[in-house]
Amino acid sequence: MNKTIFLALIAFSFFISTSHAQEVSEETGSLNSGTISSQFDYLNKISNNFQEYKVVKKTNLDKIKSNVLDSLSVFEKDLQAVQQTVKDQQEKINQLESQVAGTQSELEEALEARDSFFFLGIPIHKNLYNTIMWTIVAGLLGAFLFFLYQFSRSHKVIKQARKNLEETVEEFEQHRKNTLDRERKLKRELVDALNGKSS
Repeated sequence: MNKTIFLALIAFSFFISTSHAQEVSEETGSLNSGTISSQFDYLNKISNNFQEYKVVKKTNLDKIKSNVLDSLSVFEKDLQAVQQTVKDQQEKINQLESQVAGTQSELEEALEARDSFFFLGIPIHKNLYNTIMWTIVAGLLGAFLFFLYQFSRSHKVIKQARKNLEETVEEFEQHRKNTLDRERKLKRELVDALNGKSS
């Protein structure tokens, strides 16, 4: 795009200078100044006519040839300068593109480094790490709730077993008392029976 603008500016300035020189040469006319076109017009004007031909002086023809070659030389130099400028700008563009590519690569590496880290020598992305950590936390919470449930259930079972044991102990004590009472009663009866026989 810079090349196009630069060439357009050169063409525009050349056109302005040509039209301005043409206006000047049309008034005065000369082979020593003005544009090539105005010089050819002037040459045509000052040349003699012979039948349907124009007779041009050799000196005038040599002069206009020299002027054309000089103009071509100037244009070639301008063109070389433009080409060199375009070449320099293309090199700068290539350097900038290379720098942009390097910067983009560094940015991607920085983003990757920001979003990941090494865990036990293994590179892990932060999202994966968060997923693993939350999975472990959820697993530990599930295990805690399971053991809490098991503990509560075991506590109820133990409480019921203690209650049953206490009831069994009470029944056993009651049964023992009843048995002791029966033994005493039997011993009394036995003692009474033995006393009754001896008397």
